[in-house]
Amino acid sequence: MSNKKIRIKDIAELAGVSVGTVDRVLHSRGKVSDEALQKVQETLEQINYKPNLIARTLSSRNKYRLVAILPDPSLDDYWAQSNLGIEQAETEWSAFDIQVDSAFFDLYNLDSFKQVANEIYKTMPDGILIAPIFYKETLPFFEFCKTNNIPFILFNTNIPEAKPLSFIGQNLYESGRVAAELMHLVQPGPATFAIIHSKEDNDNAVHLLQKEKGFKDYFLEKKDKDYSTVTIKLTSLTKAKIDNRLEILLSNPQLKGIFLSTSSGTSYVASFLERQKRKDIKLVGYDLLKENILHMQNGTIDFLINQNPRRQALLGIRYLANHLFLQKAPPATNLFPLEIITQQNLKSYLEAMNINF
Repeated sequence: MSNKKIRIKDIAELAGVSVGTVDRVLHSRGKVSDEALQKVQETLEQINYKPNLIARTLSSRNKYRLVAILPDPSLDDYWAQSNLGIEQAETEWSAFDIQVDSAFFDLYNLDSFKQVANEIYKTMPDGILIAPIFYKETLPFFEFCKTNNIPFILFNTNIPEAKPLSFIGQNLYESGRVAAELMHLVQPGPATFAIIHSKEDNDNAVHLLQKEKGFKDYFLEKKDKDYSTVTIKLTSLTKAKIDNRLEILLSNPQLKGIFLSTSSGTSYVASFLERQKRKDIKLVGYDLLKENILHMQNGTIDFLINQNPRRQALLGIRYLANHLFLQKAPPATNLFPLEIITQQNLKSYLEAMNINF
């Protein structure tokens, strides 16, 4: 590798450590493990590292402020995982003049998002990472970003017409189709499958509608009259009313499976089925959150489609930082694989991902 092309990011990738670790080694500041120190030193020797070149790059850098806009992590475990990814990214870039702030909005309150957007209008950050949960309300926000030349990256939910710098997440339409195929494989007809949306503003939540469309399209294309689907919306209901809706749903003798479009809805319905002692209903939901893992271990949840929210957010900040600091363009789209977790591979997956609760 030519010295003229060496960047701290390159050193970090070669050594298999974070950019922050490389910075601490180069400037002898902060704590670094012996293993990380050895990796960086070996890499520097291999590339014939010249300190003055790196120093020149560091001295000329600008200061940048990034803002991550996402639902309040205290209200939902899924978004708590996303926030962990943002915190990890903030630590990685703390040695550089890149500040990462978070702006939280209420997942169930449109006005809350509008208030956050108004604050962003005033502060004019250098880059934005956003989970565009509310479709209609985010469109004018994207226009603001474009008018002011603020690069923005979307994660979790893609809105192609917004033309972001990058999108990080999954193909949600395909995830709905995969959920339908799983249900089809494990439950012979005749059968009715319910698609349940919980808590969020479903008509304005593009990510939920994409999942629903994928699920329904799968069975529509089969043209098999033995299978039917029904959509249940549990938005803005009290716990008592939600339970009543679920009781009515379970009274249908043709009901053989439930597809949950959210991770929080997955855990709620799984708990309800356990209380009702309904082991005959197949359940497909989302994400390796603590409650979902417990319900899968109990045999209530049959399949989980893992969306990896922590890594989505982590990569989003990395892409923005690299774009601004190193002028490195991110991929236009980074679609995560649709990871299907069952009771059989749960333990090995948790161990591989170092997930502990």
